[in-house]
Amino acid sequence: MGNTRFIMSMLLLNLAVSFSTRTRTNIHTDQAALLELKARVVSDPYHLLTNWSTATSVCNWVGVTCGSRHRRVTALNLTDMNLSGLNNFTGQIPMALSNCKEIEIIAMVSNAIEGNLPNEMGNLTKLQFLDLRDNLIQGQIPADMFDRLPRLQGLYLEMNGLSGRIPTSLFKCKELQDLLLGYNSLEGTLPKEIGNLTMLRILGLGNNLIQGVIPQQIGDLRNLEILSIFSNTLLRGPLLPTISNLTNLRIIQLSNNSLTDCKRSTWT
Repeated sequence: MGNTRFIMSMLLLNLAVSFSTRTRTNIHTDQAALLELKARVVSDPYHLLTNWSTATSVCNWVGVTCGSRHRRVTALNLTDMNLSGLNNFTGQIPMALSNCKEIEIIAMVSNAIEGNLPNEMGNLTKLQFLDLRDNLIQGQIPADMFDRLPRLQGLYLEMNGLSGRIPTSLFKCKELQDLLLGYNSLEGTLPKEIGNLTMLRILGLGNNLIQGVIPQQIGDLRNLEILSIFSNTLLRGPLLPTISNLTNLRIIQLSNNSLTDCKRSTWT
């Protein structure tokens, strides 16, 4: 997609996972959680997790950052490590990590994470950014996964093997700004509830199986800057006049659809 470089540069500022936990836990709780995560990894080709052991301090482990005051794990960056075998991310990520209720950012881009998106992810109520792009995740997005994620600002699930419909619970995330679900096998119609995401800046649904007409409620996304729904061949009907309400729109990608009354497929 044409906005990949923009998204990547933005995410470089946020490639960490905050592990500020409840007061009754301590550094040993963090250590146990991370060791359970390591146990799920069956391939670490760059040997980056070699020093993840009880013989060294958690704060000296590769990819781990601790706070200077309380010496608790505050950040975890597993992006682009080519790890594989994370087959239980709360159902896949170990249940021990689901106790870290203060997690705000999860970034595990370009690994080989498999399995389904776990419904338990919805228990991380302070989650703001979830970036699992370029992995091997399959199956449907859990229907109620987003019911308890009111602070979610960025959802990046591009380049996986997701199928099924976009759950309507996602449209309860009123603070969502970036939604990238392209290059999957998502199907069904684009729900009218899309209009609830009034803070949305980027909507990327390209290269899926979305069908039906574009709901008129898309005209409520007044902050939208990038609209990318190319290569959904069953998407049909006219390009709604409400799109003219999107005065902040800079890029629109509509090629390889069955839309009518659309003279150009891409503006920049």
